[in-house]
Amino acid sequence: MGAINIHDAKTHFSRLVDQAAAGEEIIIAKAGKPVARLVPLAPVEKKPRVLGMLRGLAVVPDGFDDPLPDDLLDLFEGR
Repeated sequence: MGAINIHDAKTHFSRLVDQAAAGEEIIIAKAGKPVARLVPLAPVEKKPRVLGMLRGLAVVPDGFDDPLPDDLLDLFEGR
């Protein structure tokens, strides 16, 4: 595709983005001079997550889920 002027690019932006996503390079011109290039992004490679990387770095005590003592609950509740 040759250069496309800014007005046409605004009018057909969605179509141009689809063309760029399909691999086409689009040149956008202002007053007949190329000023921008619309190109597809390189695919981002996601690394697989490794489960358990922080295992052993934090310890949850045995009584973690036990109810709070009454005196501490009173402090939270403003009594």
